[in-house]
Amino acid sequence: MTHSLRTDMRTSYLDRRGTWRDTAGRYALLPLRLFLGVTFVYAGLDKLTDSAFMRAAGPGSLGDTMRAVRGSSAIPALVDLALKNPVGFGYAIALGELAVGIGILLGVLGRLAALGGALISLSLWLTVSWATTPYYYGNDLAYLMAWIPLVLAGTPVFSLDAVLPRRRRRGFGNYR
Repeated sequence: MTHSLRTDMRTSYLDRRGTWRDTAGRYALLPLRLFLGVTFVYAGLDKLTDSAFMRAAGPGSLGDTMRAVRGSSAIPALVDLALKNPVGFGYAIALGELAVGIGILLGVLGRLAALGGALISLSLWLTVSWATTPYYYGNDLAYLMAWIPLVLAGTPVFSLDAVLPRRRRRGFGNYR
């Protein structure tokens, strides 16, 4: 007599649209998306409301920070570009973080928002935190790696990216 365990049976989970694993897989990136979205919105608002940060010089200013990291950054030319107009660069970073955070939270152009977040994290890693040793003490590289799954997968659940194509397929004017 042979006994075996059937592996073809699938137990459905809650919504009956798949197994527990299917459901977990569908929502797996949601905590990462929430964390990165809230963090980038907070970072953008923090920069916009910090009067010391939005200055060309002085304690806590973006200008002084850029001058301090210029010699140790991987791409000094990028730092020089920021030093041409530190206040404008500060506003660009802050508004970029805000746009990325809101975009990823609402799921509006999710892949593009994630790419923007990855590019911001990459630029900060190559300038501000490049000289951090050991490398894993710097958080910008970790943020860069965290954005990559969202660049690849987008925002498929709880997002406008997921809702709008469904509404277009159904049609807006199909009233009978």
